[in-house]
Amino acid sequence: MLAPVVEAHARKSAASQAREWGADVKRILCIRLDNLGDVLMTTPALHALRAAEPGRHLTLLASRAGKATAPFIDAIDDVIEYDAPWVKQDAPIDALADLAMRARLASAHFDAAVIFSVYSQNPLPAAMLCHLAGIPLRLAHCRENPYGLLTDWVQETEPQHGTRHEVERQLALVARVGAKADDTRMRFSVRPADIDSLTQKLIARDVDVDAPFIVVHPGASAESRRYPVERFVETIERLGAQLEWPILVTGSRSESHLCRAACGTSPYAHDLSGALELGELAALIQRARVLISNNSGPVHLASALGAPVVDLYALTNPQHMPWQTSHRVLYHDVSCRWCYRSVCPEGHHACLVGVEVDEVVSAALELIEEEHASPVHPITQAS
Repeated sequence: MLAPVVEAHARKSAASQAREWGADVKRILCIRLDNLGDVLMTTPALHALRAAEPGRHLTLLASRAGKATAPFIDAIDDVIEYDAPWVKQDAPIDALADLAMRARLASAHFDAAVIFSVYSQNPLPAAMLCHLAGIPLRLAHCRENPYGLLTDWVQETEPQHGTRHEVERQLALVARVGAKADDTRMRFSVRPADIDSLTQKLIARDVDVDAPFIVVHPGASAESRRYPVERFVETIERLGAQLEWPILVTGSRSESHLCRAACGTSPYAHDLSGALELGELAALIQRARVLISNNSGPVHLASALGAPVVDLYALTNPQHMPWQTSHRVLYHDVSCRWCYRSVCPEGHHACLVGVEVDEVVSAALELIEEEHASPVHPITQAS
């Protein structure tokens, strides 16, 4: 009887052998080209890389959104903004800009590069950029054999063989080269100046900075991850009437219409859309009794800051849930779960629409009660 034939392209690629990057690997380029939350979920891996050898210098190559996090992440020494042509963007493609980036990276004389990606992203364009820039060591997850483009790589097995939280995924990547972490917390350092400026902005809006308050974030970059605005209106009305606390509604300037709508007519709602810088938003979330948000950047800020969060979680991707903070993840289970789409492919948004306001209010009150034993630290101006 003939043995079954296995085509060469069907065999599982063998990943590179694990090896430690030693003391000679000082200057590392860390590539994370997607969003703010993705960078935040990479911070435990960044800290592991830095701590593995004394004197390491980490440079983050990031999108504009990702770059904004750099001043608040202790492990990052430098940051370079890059609109990569293989990442979705609004700017026109400019080959000269890509050549200039190659030259800039080459002139920095990096010893190694780590390409952080979600499993649906191909690391090889970034690997090629690093190869052409003369960076000798290059690490990433990869689904196919990268041959010479990666010197160190981990076989990509997600999602076919299960998925991990994004934090765990990136920690596993850097562990391949000897960077292991006992402390797996996400990191974001709020600066005293941001506390000061936030305090002044709240006072200007007649918000009692010594009182407890709730933060609500009704926006999200993807339509499939937005809880209906009319449900936010009802949630704010009910929590405001019951607790008589300020409810601070946050969002970007482009989300002003959404935030105004979410405030409804509640006398407790305050529209802060477009008013806060990133550090101020973090200071606000850190102080909040609870954050109620779609699964977006503020949820990951809450994880990094240890703030309790009600996460209205569209079942698009299981890897981005809150990490190591008190939380409630609310969704309505559906057969089309984990669609990984930015627009609901079925058109019904049932995984979010099925979450009732009663559930949101109850989850928020439960978290507030659980945190009640912890003292409320007023927002005060830093000296």
